[in-house]
Amino acid sequence: MTSTRKLAAILAALASVPVLAERDDRDRGQLVDRSGNPVVEQRPATSLDGLEFKHGIALYHDLKYPPDYSHLEYLDPNAPRGGMLVLPTGTNFDTFAPIAERGTGAPGRRFQNDSLIIRSGDELSAFYGRIADGIAITDDRSTVVFRIHPRARWRDGVPITSRDVAFSVESLRSRIAGRLYYRVIDSVERIDDRHVAFHLNEPLQLPTLMSFDYLPIMPEHYWRDRDPSASTLTPPLTSGPYFVSGFRQGRFVVYQRDPDYWGRDIPVNKGRYNFDTIRFEVYRDASVTREAFRKGLIDIWDESDARYWHSGFDIPALQRGWIRKIRRNSGLEVGIREGIVLNNRRERFKDRRIREALTLAVDFEWQNRTLHYGYHKRAHSYWPDTILAATGMPSADELVLLRPYRDQLPAVLFEKPFRFPEIENEEDYRTLVSRARELLREAGWFIVDGVLTNSAGDIFEIEFLTRSPSEARTLLPYFQRLEQLGIRARMAPASGDSEWINRLRRFGYDAALVSMRIQMPPVIGLVDRFHSDSATVPTSANRSGISNPVVDFLIEKAVSATALPQMIAACRALDRVLLWQYYQIPLYAVDRRTTVHWGKFGRPDYEPKYQPAYPDGWWYDTDKAARIVGHGVSR
Repeated sequence: MTSTRKLAAILAALASVPVLAERDDRDRGQLVDRSGNPVVEQRPATSLDGLEFKHGIALYHDLKYPPDYSHLEYLDPNAPRGGMLVLPTGTNFDTFAPIAERGTGAPGRRFQNDSLIIRSGDELSAFYGRIADGIAITDDRSTVVFRIHPRARWRDGVPITSRDVAFSVESLRSRIAGRLYYRVIDSVERIDDRHVAFHLNEPLQLPTLMSFDYLPIMPEHYWRDRDPSASTLTPPLTSGPYFVSGFRQGRFVVYQRDPDYWGRDIPVNKGRYNFDTIRFEVYRDASVTREAFRKGLIDIWDESDARYWHSGFDIPALQRGWIRKIRRNSGLEVGIREGIVLNNRRERFKDRRIREALTLAVDFEWQNRTLHYGYHKRAHSYWPDTILAATGMPSADELVLLRPYRDQLPAVLFEKPFRFPEIENEEDYRTLVSRARELLREAGWFIVDGVLTNSAGDIFEIEFLTRSPSEARTLLPYFQRLEQLGIRARMAPASGDSEWINRLRRFGYDAALVSMRIQMPPVIGLVDRFHSDSATVPTSANRSGISNPVVDFLIEKAVSATALPQMIAACRALDRVLLWQYYQIPLYAVDRRTTVHWGKFGRPDYEPKYQPAYPDGWWYDTDKAARIVGHGVSR
């Protein structure tokens, strides 16, 4: 069974998980569970002999930074420390539980936690040690061993050990979400206090490494008599660079930099965590947040609405240079910022010709020019502007993957590059409308008295599930174009988040406007979004219900790739198939973030492509702040 089939089985059945095991200090040869009961050992004890520990790990390329590196290039190790950063958040938090199953966790929790490894911002698939100062993998790639940094400490001074790591994984995997996310971990072995082994049920792949980056390490001695999933407003013991120094539930939370943080001088952290204080203020409404920014009550705001980015901050402070508008790299987030998903579980959307006709009805250029001031870019790929995007004709490596399925793919895929048509004038649009009508006729739909109808007398109607009234700005112009094809379209607003989620899970929609963002490289999300076995899983992200054996094959090739050329070929081939099948209608591509900030801060000169250190690598500039504070700005 392939790894993706394993995942599908877990998604469908949520089967029980093997016991997370650790070696008892009293007997290194015996595995015990959390309660101290012996368990049957499935594999021999891991020996450290012969293992080569390295300072980092990369799957698709060599590490950029050598073992003796002093700091990451995109951080300034000489950055000054001090000052306060105030950020807005829409998170109406009510708990500090590290793995809360109920309630909403506080914003900024990452500032108080540490992870075993941390991802490099200027490399595609590299990770360097954080709590772990050494990483080793066995020859068969089925076991990863982490060596814990000898200086790693909890805030109470207790050393971080392998017992904490094993406890953290066990606690997470006792919850449904943890079972899914850490499904590839077969068992965890405490070799000694500083060494912990993760035994995997498949060879190490990038998604597993990424999950280690997100694994929150919790102190076993603090949580052994507490439930880390139970709601609490008591900030727990942590080991990270900041600790909670104040909060008001649902209003604000304040993090204070710990001057005694154990990891302040390790290479991955030099130049990071420069603010003495980071404060999150809760704002539930974007208009209120913008006004708070203009008044200087918050320092930074990511503006996602092109209207406000265009002119919403044209105030005297901008002309004086006190406010700055910048474009920031999106980091690991790539893909489609907004697009239309067509529910392919509906009979009429199973016909590729209908899906293509609906795609041709989109006049992206008019919408972008008229509604968004030309700021957006059309997504001509599922991961545009990356090395994985399908461009030009299929490469030789792609054809090796695609040719065996030639009879299951549109012939045009092998004949010309894919690109959505660009409408420059009315003649272009009339040509596309004519082609769309032709496709609909081929599919058995004809306009009768202005209404698109089939031979059974069914009227072609589409109901768009919507979450926010603002979606009308994008959908209503599209509805007018659909009306020219005889298609009746209407919005079906969800009454709230609960109805929105429940209808998605019941597949109770014809179409919806959604974000299709994905992490780079996208291998960690491919199964959940596009694989056949996720098409019937209510909690999956496969909103279109895509179920195609060629897509499944290409996903499996991408996920199992052990070299960068293999992953590139599989992802490009997959991109072509998804595009030419018209399962979804990509609109706006993920682009550089549009950010406004008060000019009180310094930033590194170099911004990495994949994961900028924001706001971790910024700092408070006292000289810049002195020119602003006192002129109507309080800080």
